Amino acid sequence: MASVELRPGESQESLLKRFRKAVAKSGILSTVRKKRWYMSKSEQRRLAKKKAIRRQKRRMRRLREQGIEE
Repeated sequence: MASVELRPGESQESLLKRFRKAVAKSGILSTVRKKRWYMSKSEQRRLAKKKAIRRQKRRMRRLREQGIEE
């Protein structure tokens, strides 16, 4: 769990901003979003493979735009 302490003379807005940064950095929200619904192992593998293919296509497209071919 992310926690922050109020510094002397610190406003509530800056405290809240630091807390939000701490939560984002710890990855709590992304974990909660992923676990919101049950997903089987096979579904996780399928989605991971799909993301990898998209990432590879994006990388190849960027390389082609730069004039570099693998």
